Parts: sequence; C-alpha cells; structure tokens
Amino acid sequence: MVEFGGWEMPVQYSSVIQEHEATRTAVGLTDVSHMGRLIFEGPGACRFLDSVLTRNVASIKPGQIRYSLLTNESGGIVDDLLVGLLNRDSGGGQYYFVVVNASNRGKDVAVFRQHLTPEIADAPGNEVNMIDVTSEWAMVAVQGPKSVELLQPFIFADLSPIKYYNGLETSFTNGGRWCMVTRTGYTGEDGFEVCMESFVAEQMVDSFMQAGVPLGAKPTGLGARDTLRLEASLPLYGHEMSDEINPFEVGLEYALHLDGPDFPGRDALKKIKGEPLPQTRIGLEMREKRPAREGCEIFVGGQKVGWVSSGTFAPTLQKPIAMGFVPPEFSQPGQELSVDIRGKQSPAVVVPMPFYKRKD
Repeated sequence: MVEFGGWEMPVQYSSVIQEHEATRTAVGLTDVSHMGRLIFEGPGACRFLDSVLTRNVASIKPGQIRYSLLTNESGGIVDDLLVGLLNRDSGGGQYYFVVVNASNRGKDVAVFRQHLTPEIADAPGNEVNMIDVTSEWAMVAVQGPKSVELLQPFIFADLSPIKYYNGLETSFTNGGRWCMVTRTGYTGEDGFEVCMESFVAEQMVDSFMQAGVPLGAKPTGLGARDTLRLEASLPLYGHEMSDEINPFEVGLEYALHLDGPDFPGRDALKKIKGEPLPQTRIGLEMREKRPAREGCEIFVGGQKVGWVSSGTFAPTLQKPIAMGFVPPEFSQPGQELSVDIRGKQSPAVVVPMPFYKRKD
C-alpha cells in the first residue's frame, strides 16, 4: 500500500505481471475511487463547461462521454479528464459529470470555482451547480475481454449495446441500488467503470470478485494499471502531461476545439498550432533488457536531445518500452538513439504507438 493523491492505494495484490495478464486475457478489477468525480447541473452547466474545457461540450449528446483537457493561459495542460452527459434513471432530468485525476482533484476544483463566479453560477435562467461526489460515490474499473460476462448478471441494463465512450444510469440486480456504468477504460482493453454509493461498494465488489473467480478475474493495483496503460501508449498526468507541456507536444490536438467558445489558453494554443514544436512524444523500444525509467536522458550521436517520461518492461510484449520527448526531427519510427540508464548508453529505436492494440 502507498499514498497516492491523498488515498492509500495498493501497488499490487499478487504480482504486477499476474494482474496485468489477467486484465489482458480475462478481467481485472481496480478500485479507482480515488479519481475525482464532479457533477454539474442547472440550465447554465453546458455553457459554463464550454467556457472552461477544451472540448465542444455543447455537442455532447445524452449518454456520450468525451476526453477533454483543462489548460492554463499559456496552453499548458492543467489536467486531463472525462466529461459526459447523462439522463437520470429516475427521470429527474440531465446532468454533466466530470472525472479528474486524483492528484489534481483539489487543483481542478479550485479552477472550476475560480471561473464559477457568483455572477455565472447564479445568473437568472442559467444557474450552475457544482457538486463534488468523490466521497459519496465509489468507482470500480472492470477491464478485460470477459468484462461483460462478469458484470452483466449484476446490472439491469443490457451492457452489450453500450458504445465505447458512452454510459448510463441504471441499477444493480442485487437489491436494486442505483449505479452508473460507463464504457471507457485506461488499459487498452474493453471494459467498464461502475459508480455506486460508497456504502454498498464493499459488498458489490466482493460479489464481483466471487463471480469472477471462474473467469480468471483478479484485483489489480497501481503497478498493473501503469504497465497496462503504457502498453496502450496512454499518457499520464505528471509524466507525459504537465502545466509546461502543451497538447500538441503530447499528440492530443484531437481534444481541442479551438474554433468554439473561449476557454483558458485557447488563444495561446491557436498560436502554438501554427508554430514548429520544440518537442513531441515518441514511443521507444529498448534494444537491451534493461527498461528505461522516467527522467532518463535520450541521446542521438552523443548529443542529448530529450528525456524519458515513462518506461517499463511490457509483460504482454515481453520487451522494455518507454515514452519520451524529443525534437520532431528525431521522432520518426526507425530513428536510432540511446538512453542513459545509470550512466550506460543503452540502444533504443523509435517505434509507432500504441505498442499494444487489442484484437476486436
């Protein structure tokens, strides 16, 4: 167990490799209750979110979820997040929900509150109410090719028709308690996130695990979560994203809606879009067995050109992989370079991302 974003989190339950392989071949269950969960409701919620987030919130239809960013005035990434619009299962209207990184929850809430001034929040006919439900809701990620098989007996709604990056409110078949089911994921596999009232979480997750034993299900910790997302080339805040790194450098320009409503950093990002990038994210495959780690320096011909942002030994691929940043002229697949690992130059090559892609 380690401290992570103000929560105590398991690094592993059995072994990182066992948990990783279970997620790739069967199903892995991860407690992701540490992720911040915010509700925005009221007639002005859409307009407000459109003025803060980088995606086009107004075009989100009920049931849809989008990956978005919070950026600062210089275009740096404050956080990456998910924003969705759901109908209440009880028939009580709609609301937007936003899921943010645990380590950034306090910072993100402060940003939202900074922009949610009384004049905006209480504007007649366009009121906005923000509610932090992180403590009231638990959230469990159920990831892997057998995730539907595991979850369906517990969920009233039919899971199969739910499209990727969609979700809905429904209820559990066991007791009829409320739950929210979304189909996103951070592992490179198909899967779901189940939000539920915190006081029923222990009972429900125990039931999930018992039902999952015959399927090969395993609980997974932070270790496997990291190796899974790295194989899928998914960027992580604090590694591939920061207040000093802009979306173009990471390859996240698809998450920008620069021709819509103004948001913090929009003008800076418009300017950056037309300029040469000083660095860009790359995928690396190490030629030797030692994995490169965060902070290792990248060299070409004896000249330092970049740095490693994340690295690991990939259990599925059985080879060391890494992501990092170099100038664009050194970013093409096939580019030979070296990484300084504890004072030794280890050969590596730039490869296309993602490193791993599941077979549908």
